[in-house]
Amino acid sequence: MNTDVVVIGGGYAGVMAANRLSRRDNVSVTLINPRATFVERIRLHQLVVGNDDAVVGYADVLAPSVRLVVDMVIEIDPDNRRLTLAAHRTVNYDYLIYAVGSGSADSQVPGAAEFAYPIATIEEAQRLRTILDATPATAAVTVVGSGPTGIEAAAELAEAGRTVTLICGDLLGPYLHPKGRRAVVKRMTKLGVTMVEGPAAKVTSVTHDAVHLADGTSLPSALTIWSVGFGVPDLATRSGLRTDSLGRLLTDETLTSIDDQRILAAGDSVAPSNLPFRMSCQAAGPLGAHAADTILSRMAEEEPAPINLGFAGQCISLGRHAGIFQFADKDDTAKKLYLGGRPGAKLKEFICKHTVKALTDEARKPGSYSWAKDDKRAVTLQGRPGKSLTTR
Repeated sequence: MNTDVVVIGGGYAGVMAANRLSRRDNVSVTLINPRATFVERIRLHQLVVGNDDAVVGYADVLAPSVRLVVDMVIEIDPDNRRLTLAAHRTVNYDYLIYAVGSGSADSQVPGAAEFAYPIATIEEAQRLRTILDATPATAAVTVVGSGPTGIEAAAELAEAGRTVTLICGDLLGPYLHPKGRRAVVKRMTKLGVTMVEGPAAKVTSVTHDAVHLADGTSLPSALTIWSVGFGVPDLATRSGLRTDSLGRLLTDETLTSIDDQRILAAGDSVAPSNLPFRMSCQAAGPLGAHAADTILSRMAEEEPAPINLGFAGQCISLGRHAGIFQFADKDDTAKKLYLGGRPGAKLKEFICKHTVKALTDEARKPGSYSWAKDDKRAVTLQGRPGKSLTTR
């Protein structure tokens, strides 16, 4: 009998899952995504300054047997295994993979929603590019948030000749090892980026022409970019499925919803055992592949395996001519070792291209994708107090 699997979300996790499922002839796979093209999210900072469009055609990354539906899911009906789309039609499923990804987090800072521009989605990046083009070249630009997105945006803008201030909060690049952080500071200083960090570097409000800090400082800002954290869509919550505090779908270690064995999740929108992995394309690919493997195991009446995912580190571009790869242990703890400068930029570009290539390769040869493992997660889970999350 044919099994209908629907994947919600056409990002790194969703495409990987859909491609991997295509290895079985008796599985019909439908991918539902609100956009007609695949977004290279890790290139959105490049889109803002105009040196990349950050999109790839789905024909290049999606297996030919996968049906693409360009629409938005507005409701999941688990009892009837049915989805309602924005176009007022419904889609039924036997299994569902929830891979809706993440976007900008809602800010509670006064004025941020009105006067600051987020950069987490392609629509936000395209709007920001239009605003940037209309902003005088000598005008002050402020980037709030010093995670990878903020650092990359600030560096790209500074390299393009903009006058940039980066509001770091307590610490620039919290993930980075101190040695790697010093290398980033050195590069940002060379680019002319003014970095504001420490307890006082907390934004209390944003106005149309300034950013106001906790110590009373007001920084002139003709254009303010907001890159503080990520949020996830509330589709799962609205559909009555249990989520964590951010709205990520709660699952067991096989990535199966704790509410419904026919629903799985992958990417930024999943919280296995309420202990989610870092939001990243590095985790998205393996999570998407594993969600697909869980479905294929159940179809074969085999026991699905728990997720086993190891990290390698974090790569950050610092303009087009420098970058850093911060090496990490498999449990995602940063090491002293890093690769910076021009070699770091080349490695970052290789990783960006390889990430898309991994999707393409999986589309051509489903089941070929593999990833690093980390057995320490099982030990961590065993040591947690209380009962572990399991499916019913």
